[in-house]
Amino acid sequence: MKLLLDQNISFKVSKKLKTNIPELFHISDFDLLNSQDEEIWKFAKRENYTIITFDADFYDLQTLLGFPPKIIWLRFGNTTTSKMIDFIRTNISSIRNFITSEDFDDIGCLEFYNLS
Repeated sequence: MKLLLDQNISFKVSKKLKTNIPELFHISDFDLLNSQDEEIWKFAKRENYTIITFDADFYDLQTLLGFPPKIIWLRFGNTTTSKMIDFIRTNISSIRNFITSEDFDDIGCLEFYNLS
């Protein structure tokens, strides 16, 4: 399960969760920090990452281009780094299931509306 955090999520999240989720990276790990969304999209598709973002633009790209990559769209607004870490830890099972289960092969976007 390869996860890529968008620039609107702190790089500290991936650093804190690296032990639990070894393939969780931030776009800054790949020198994509100031890249356009489409460039990040292409990288994620080529390298088989699922993008975690607050940005609706990735959903728009998915509507136009299809998937992969899959998207995890956080629709609860910005939050603290510690709350984001807790959110991912709490929801990692759902995230993993969305990415790996055949039940979700035809679904490209998982949306979360709150921090729980």
